[in-house]
Amino acid sequence: MSTTITDLYPSRGTTEVSTPRKDPVVWGSPDTPGPIPTGDLQAFERDGFLAVDQLIAPDEVAVYQGELERLVTDPEIRADERSIIEPQSKEIRSVFEVHRISEVFAKLVRDERVVGRARQILGSDVYVHQSRINVKPGFGASGFYWHSDFETWHAEDGLPNMRTVSVSIALTENHDTNGGLMIMPGSHRTFLGCAGATPKDNYKKSLQMQDAGTPSDEALTEMASQYGIKLFTGKAGSATWFDCNCMHGSGDNITPFPRSNVFIVFNSVENQAVEPFAAPVRRPEFIGARDFTPVR
Repeated sequence: MSTTITDLYPSRGTTEVSTPRKDPVVWGSPDTPGPIPTGDLQAFERDGFLAVDQLIAPDEVAVYQGELERLVTDPEIRADERSIIEPQSKEIRSVFEVHRISEVFAKLVRDERVVGRARQILGSDVYVHQSRINVKPGFGASGFYWHSDFETWHAEDGLPNMRTVSVSIALTENHDTNGGLMIMPGSHRTFLGCAGATPKDNYKKSLQMQDAGTPSDEALTEMASQYGIKLFTGKAGSATWFDCNCMHGSGDNITPFPRSNVFIVFNSVENQAVEPFAAPVRRPEFIGARDFTPVR
């Protein structure tokens, strides 16, 4: 007998709806063991993000850069449905489920510096909801428009609660000019339910250019005025952890300097995906996992 799960965060209706967050930001208790100091955990709860100046060392960065280069130049990887191609340049933009494609990135997911922080924030064992490498070469790579990841993961993947955290680990330097990550600090405390129904196979378009699940200009103006915008810069090896409901985006990269990163999404094993809340069908499992095996 199936049980009905209440939709705490309505979205994709006829109008845009703002809903106060109903979930904790930090699910672990203050004495939950992990690599994040108490003060940093409190800052994460307040701002919705945490920047780490050096998560991985330069020699490790070189290994991951080499693996990224191997993957994006492999014709078989390019032909795989898990690879997303830039519509203009026809270059690889992202490769999904990279922790299953590459043992090098699988080891990174299991690294205690990475998964330990996720367990500490989410207060439980975790599994990988999504992983990918993002490649933003110079001279015109397109950005990602403003959005909340949770809006999509809730509407299209069926994640019931905000118990999910992402980490973006820089594999090249993030300058203030090459299309870096921007977050509205504090925006994670309000859920913005976007207007408009989810088209069939929306993921095929949204992974290249966001459409459904995009906030209105009016809502973004109001949020930016209230919260401000933080741009993240840092050397290769730095990382940014951010809550699933942060309003974030990134600009185009028109500089000569590439920007590449590995992006890992951890979800609590106690927040397993159900059927989508606002989409006709689930997205493919390489985008929204249905294997809830804890990371070990």
